[in-house]
Amino acid sequence: MHIAKKGLRVLGIAESFSSRKESVLAGIVMRKDLRIDGAAYGTATVGGMDATDTIVKLYHSLDRNDINVIMISGCVISWYNIIDPGEVATRVKRPVIAVTYEDSEGLEEDIMRHFPGDTTRLEMYRKLGSRASIDLPTGYTIYIRTWGLSEHDAGRLCREFTYDGKIPEPLRVARICARGVMRYTNGSK
Repeated sequence: MHIAKKGLRVLGIAESFSSRKESVLAGIVMRKDLRIDGAAYGTATVGGMDATDTIVKLYHSLDRNDINVIMISGCVISWYNIIDPGEVATRVKRPVIAVTYEDSEGLEEDIMRHFPGDTTRLEMYRKLGSRASIDLPTGYTIYIRTWGLSEHDAGRLCREFTYDGKIPEPLRVARICARGVMRYTNGSK
């Protein structure tokens, strides 16, 4: 993969949820020149453990082989529904970058408090490993984990896709779309 390629495509995935039983995940395919040329949606159970499968299904629903990298907004979504980005990378055969926006001490204690005895969820969280900080040209810092791509290349992609603030464009647009679908589905019921 040539990360300098102008036509490089990223599938940005972000979620939105309220007090519902399911969250909405939006996937936006964006080229490096900011052209959007694909979108897909899925749902994950709030408090469940199906986010990894949802992302894999979302990717396959696009039925494309020109997506170069998957960028996910966070590894823990939908009230502790933990994504296994390594499994996503293996199953779709694409590198994965997970992006978060704040430094933290971690979520182990919260997971143990909300899900006592759930060793599977806790082990999945621990398996995520540490994050690397990336300074953006906008003056902000983000934190990434990578699978199938070096931290250097992942950081470069995040920098090149971030034009304002601290959210790379594929994730910013995916978040907007997920929120729009959430508002629409909340209003239609």
